[in-house]
Amino acid sequence: MQFEWSAFWGALPHLLEGARQTILIAAAGLAGGLAIGVVVGLLRAFGNTLLGALAVAYVEFIRGTPIVVQVMFIYFALPMLADIRIDPLMAAILSIMINAGAYIAEIVRGSVISVSRGLKEAGLALGLPFWKVVVHVVGPIAFRRMIPALGNQCVISLKDTSLFIVIGVGELTRQGQEIMATNFRAVEIWSAVALIYLVLTGTVSLALKLAERRMRIL
Repeated sequence: MQFEWSAFWGALPHLLEGARQTILIAAAGLAGGLAIGVVVGLLRAFGNTLLGALAVAYVEFIRGTPIVVQVMFIYFALPMLADIRIDPLMAAILSIMINAGAYIAEIVRGSVISVSRGLKEAGLALGLPFWKVVVHVVGPIAFRRMIPALGNQCVISLKDTSLFIVIGVGELTRQGQEIMATNFRAVEIWSAVALIYLVLTGTVSLALKLAERRMRIL
């Protein structure tokens, strides 16, 4: 079968629109996931028994279930349980947020507890409140150490957006499927989709490598 470049180039404008939706879902979801992950990760590292147990339950539940099941629950089951109607785009963003938050929590926890206990004790010995020790002493070192893992999570979450085809979100994979259904050029369309994903993930990886170099990770 001959590769038709006209089908490849003709599909790009529609696929790029889907890529814009993919970036929106990933960016918004990761922003929320980062906020959740920092809070839950710190609770796991420093929280009391009850809060630590709740954090563990959240992390284990989310990591133990596929993201496609989570988005199906949010989109289909939640309206039946709580009478809350969620549109597909918001369901996708919430799924990335909740899912990434659990993995980021473990990244935060691991980075925080890897910081030398001596540094924490030195900060407390100087009379700094515990929260200042966490923010000004532990935080900067832990953040440098978590950048590679956070970058990996960004790439994973970006690719996970393709799973939201199951609820009809018009992201990149969905656009590819719809175009292929009209012209039946599977090789050209999925080659274009794969290329766009490679560009997106490659851009994220490059940006994070530059950040690693600038911050001189310890």
